[in-house]
Amino acid sequence: MKSDEIAEAQDLKILHSSPHDAAGWEDDKKSGTENEIQHWVPSRYTVRAATDDGQLILWNTLSRTISVFKKEQAPYVLAMLKPAGVQSREEGLAGYLARRGVLIPKGTDEYSKFLLMFGQQHYRSDVLELFVLSSEDCNFRCTYCYERFTRGTMRPEVRQGIKRMVEKQIKNLRTLDIRWFGGEPLYGWAAVEELAPFFRRISQEYGVNHRSQMTTNGYLLTPDVADRLLDWNVRSYQITLDGVPDTHNCSRPTRDGRPTFETIVENLKSLGKRTDEFYVNLRVNFDKTNSNRLEEFLDLVKKELNPDSRFNLAFHPVGRWGGANDPQLQVCGGDEKVNIMTQLKEAAHARGLRVNNLKDYNYLGGMVCYAARPYNLIIGASGKVMKCTVLLDMDERNVVGRLMEDGSLLLNNNKMARWTEPSFEKDAKCQKCFVLPNCQGISCPLPRLDENKRPCIPTKLRAKAELREALKFGTAVVKREVAQTVQRLEEKP
Repeated sequence: MKSDEIAEAQDLKILHSSPHDAAGWEDDKKSGTENEIQHWVPSRYTVRAATDDGQLILWNTLSRTISVFKKEQAPYVLAMLKPAGVQSREEGLAGYLARRGVLIPKGTDEYSKFLLMFGQQHYRSDVLELFVLSSEDCNFRCTYCYERFTRGTMRPEVRQGIKRMVEKQIKNLRTLDIRWFGGEPLYGWAAVEELAPFFRRISQEYGVNHRSQMTTNGYLLTPDVADRLLDWNVRSYQITLDGVPDTHNCSRPTRDGRPTFETIVENLKSLGKRTDEFYVNLRVNFDKTNSNRLEEFLDLVKKELNPDSRFNLAFHPVGRWGGANDPQLQVCGGDEKVNIMTQLKEAAHARGLRVNNLKDYNYLGGMVCYAARPYNLIIGASGKVMKCTVLLDMDERNVVGRLMEDGSLLLNNNKMARWTEPSFEKDAKCQKCFVLPNCQGISCPLPRLDENKRPCIPTKLRAKAELREALKFGTAVVKREVAQTVQRLEEKP
């Protein structure tokens, strides 16, 4: 064969297969960069707090890690967190901090990393969260309530529409999250009795994670009702007690003026005697009229419910939320309500009671309002589709569509877009904020809708105090994360 023919044949071969396949190439045998010296710098999303006894607490809001270091470890950690950073291999203390997201390789764009995580969470299509208003009426008439009680139990055709909608979407879901709301959801028992077992059955049939929670006043949560709800996988409840019997009964009477405290407590005691797994967020609303007697109330809770980890206390200041009695409410001011909450948490902890703290919302989007998520909808008793449980259908901006009996959703995309837009993308201060991964600039969409005002969360101002609280309230609240690299600490980086 002539030389030009040989060359032509070789040209043809390389068009069909890579010459590297025949010759081989040097593979990269390294599994990573753990043996290379790198330049590490502090993450922009790390909060530091010191305790009275010299311990150091680090919270990274992007990696969602909380780490606690002993007094003797703190100087070595802080030396690594100087703005200039540190040169080190990914091992020892530096490796630990890197794995926790506290140290990052120089040049890392953490904001871009957050954007990816946000997009994966916010725009997911495998989750459906439904607030189901089984009744828009209520058997209570709380003094601070903002609702109008213009409708009763959810209509049969709306229940049918919910079932058809879920049947259409279930094959594409990983999680079906049902949140019973009202009014008082148990006041619409016919709707609960029809829909709750349906949600459980269809989730089991398709292998979908099914979560179900209920915001109830607890008056109708009798042992028989609890039996059925727990069987239908309704295992999380928010129930409100506003202090000792006389103050509670003043703020949360029945619709005909009768007391409610004793009935609720008896139902809670019955629930506490069960061996089932469940969770009760015991909400306590306070204002100037009841705050001075809440420690007395905590003694009562300890006596009646015992320190049961299934019951959690959450203290909330009463607000003027749009109800008819707003002008008469004796609400607490800014510093006053913070001081009262701090004192109540301390008092509850001293009695062995579990209280809400930072650990409970330390996850990506932990302080994001449900209304801001595209996959979250409120289905009203008449079939109206809404976003915010405070506005409901009292504000036309909140009515974003209607559910039809065949399960189809007629949504106003312009309204949906306003509720669910990632507002931080237009807000330079949000983009630079250390709590952005937690609140995502959408802790409440309303301030931006009403006044184009940034809805900053209290944690932004109280992060250090909240970290100290979380640590102080013990391992039942936040598992203490202590670095296991003592042998390296004597070696200065």
